[in-house]
Amino acid sequence: MNESLRAVGWARSLPMSTGAKTARDWTRRHLSTLGWTTEAPATADAVLLTVSELVTNAHVHARSSAQLVLTWDTRCLHVAVHDSSRELPVAQPPSAERLGGRGMFLVDALADTLQTLPCPDGKTVIACFRLPDEPDGPAEKKI
Repeated sequence: MNESLRAVGWARSLPMSTGAKTARDWTRRHLSTLGWTTEAPATADAVLLTVSELVTNAHVHARSSAQLVLTWDTRCLHVAVHDSSRELPVAQPPSAERLGGRGMFLVDALADTLQTLPCPDGKTVIACFRLPDEPDGPAEKKI
């Protein structure tokens, strides 16, 4: 039997004058409609931190507006942020000598999968999150 893939998604443009808090608040509202804020609050928090980091990277490092797209396909929430810089982000390990630079390291640790796609007009960073397994079900490995 061939099942149809069903997905729901939302998109938001975030100019540089828009802060990461706006992106988090917008994302939180959509996570709430999916039930994540009450059913999986730790995963929702990981998504919100990821959105904050990716939008901040677009604004600060790429000096670009950010295009934020959330897509839920019933298996994974895809958090995609596009900016106009072709420079790909690099996850750096934490350092006591640096104040910043931990964002991609954190996103990589929080997301089930993380990828960066170069595009003709910049890049898109996509982090995917799965809901936690049922208490009696087998744990799914991070890919």
